[in-house]
Amino acid sequence: MTDRVDVPAVTRRAAQDAGGVSSEYLAGYIEMLDAVSVTGRRLARDELESRRALGASAAEQGIPLRSLVDLYLSANWLVWRELPAVASASDKREIARIAEAILRAADDAVVALADGYDEAQRSTLRQQEAERREFIDDLFYGRSDLGRLAERAERFGFRLAGTYVVTAAKADEPFTDGDAVTRRIESLLLRQFDTREVLVTTKQGLLVCIAPGSLAGVPAEFARHLDVVLGVRQTWQVAVGRPHPGPGGILRSYEETRGALELAASLGLDTRVLKATDLLVFQVLFRDRAAIIDLVGTVLGPLDQVRGGAQPLLATLAAYFAERDNATAAARRLYLSVRALTYRLDRIKQLTGQDPRDPAQRFTLEAAILGARLLNWPERPLQV
Repeated sequence: MTDRVDVPAVTRRAAQDAGGVSSEYLAGYIEMLDAVSVTGRRLARDELESRRALGASAAEQGIPLRSLVDLYLSANWLVWRELPAVASASDKREIARIAEAILRAADDAVVALADGYDEAQRSTLRQQEAERREFIDDLFYGRSDLGRLAERAERFGFRLAGTYVVTAAKADEPFTDGDAVTRRIESLLLRQFDTREVLVTTKQGLLVCIAPGSLAGVPAEFARHLDVVLGVRQTWQVAVGRPHPGPGGILRSYEETRGALELAASLGLDTRVLKATDLLVFQVLFRDRAAIIDLVGTVLGPLDQVRGGAQPLLATLAAYFAERDNATAAARRLYLSVRALTYRLDRIKQLTGQDPRDPAQRFTLEAAILGARLLNWPERPLQV
């Protein structure tokens, strides 16, 4: 049927017109158009399946879908005048019928190509995401030797060497791989920094950024982009770990960020950007649970005996310390008069024997207040 169509010449010219895409991806297509021009039929199922297979093959070879579509559109206009049915058409009505059949076939073929292409890409992405997640898990938990980790890191465009800092963000809604916020933050960061040095991922609901210690500006930019993307829609907090060398250092820095976020939640710290180095004193202070329970019970325990319980007096101390011993500001924060706040401070001194206005005794009270927050006292009883 195609004895008057020079198929090799048409496919070769179409490939050239499409920028050099291999003419192999047109295999059988010219013959389909010839048959359609004569019969006016739709493309058969096996013909569409062959296009899907070619689309998948093109995706696996990294050929852009745009180039593939260009190849088919070029073939359409190049073969049109050479089709025997067109050459022998008797009138405009016949030409219109053939054109309609050809355009419909071209449409079906391109849709099938795109279906195969998209499915192959989705399959590849799923495989890459699974491999990337396995790499992240091994990176954080050390389930692979250093050499293999470095080799796998290279495949994901990440250079695994030197000292690293982990920055982690927590928000009202947990972060997940591929969600809109995660993709947006990653895109913004990778516009500024080398993709071989900065890695953005999620772990345990946190948005995590791994970067060399030498790139000191990454944590600040990470927080800035979060502020832009989340705005006032969600409350969020960022913790920055300390720099540590090698893959083991990444895990250590990550654990520091998690610990900082958990500690901040326990202490009621609402600072947007937390630094693990700034919280070391609290971690040391509360490492001995028995000692902090004894401190809270001894220093603050008497406050729980007053009418109304300890909570109002604990809130008074917390506000007073937060306002750096400014009674007027603390009273404003608590919606009290300065006189009422002063009365409460005097009552605390009377009950505990510790004067919050005395610098020598303030630290004991402040440490006890922080301990009470960590232990959720007085809501929970003190237990070792």
